[in-house]
Amino acid sequence: MSKKDVRLYFADFWPGFNVEDNFFVQLLSPHYNLIIDPVSPEFLIYGVYSSTFTKFKNAVKIFFTAENVRPNLSVCDYALTFDILSDKRHLRLPLYSLYTSVWGVDALLKPKNIDEIVSQKTKFCNMVVSNPHAKERLDFFKILGDLKRVDSGGNVLNNIGYKLGRTVDDKCQFINQYRFTIAFENSSYPGYTTEKIVEPMRMNSIPIYWGNPRITEEFNPKSFINVHDFSTLKEAAEYVIDIDNSPEKYKALIKEHWFVNNVANEYLNYDRVVSFFQDIINKGRAQLRSRSLAQLAAVSEVRYKKTKARITRKSYCHTSSW
Repeated sequence: MSKKDVRLYFADFWPGFNVEDNFFVQLLSPHYNLIIDPVSPEFLIYGVYSSTFTKFKNAVKIFFTAENVRPNLSVCDYALTFDILSDKRHLRLPLYSLYTSVWGVDALLKPKNIDEIVSQKTKFCNMVVSNPHAKERLDFFKILGDLKRVDSGGNVLNNIGYKLGRTVDDKCQFINQYRFTIAFENSSYPGYTTEKIVEPMRMNSIPIYWGNPRITEEFNPKSFINVHDFSTLKEAAEYVIDIDNSPEKYKALIKEHWFVNNVANEYLNYDRVVSFFQDIINKGRAQLRSRSLAQLAAVSEVRYKKTKARITRKSYCHTSSW
């Protein structure tokens, strides 16, 4: 059986986003014959970096965000975001789901060779970030750095000799040297979880995490340091130092599976994303027809009111002329 044609396009994504080859195209291509149509797509996936999505009047609009932004379900038809919502038109899709789809979920599930990990971790703690406005992260870097040197390999607070605009060549290999990684989100909101936590997990560097206060619903709380568990950033920093000063405590922490019972959470099940899109596509044409009828009814109502107003004005004028 031939695959169904689906005319799809993307709008308002970050600079460099490839409309021909991306997470959504790779996920849906095995199921549909995707036609990337920039003129008259049936389905439009759009982001937050502009507002050109409004030009696509006849497309089913699917909102996606990699930022800490709420979906407006009165503007879009469907949404994929970080939010934890009970709405059939919304699917929770944390950004780390896109990252793990590239290098594979198994990277977070494979057995850990503790002796090998310990031998690789020759340095204390690192941070690699490019956003200079995340106050909590910058404060924690200073507080922990005052207790023990923390290496910054990104554009922000770089202290390993790189010039502005250049960071470490290979982020993962850089992280791999360190026992701990500062994994603070840019901001905090329930459900807002990006790649910050899974990148150090992939390299068996213990994340020091801050951001999503419900993070323990997604990952094994015994496997990382959750700054939300502490009253102050200083308390969290002192706890990190305590773990680092105790080889037994460090080994006990690094032995833990990243997921409870070493079973990946539901957000790394890509079949649920495919099913969400299948439902959208199956309903798509019917939804567009329904929308067209609603728009036609709205136009008819406006015309009716204008006609009635004209008749009323004429009647009034005619009567007053008697």
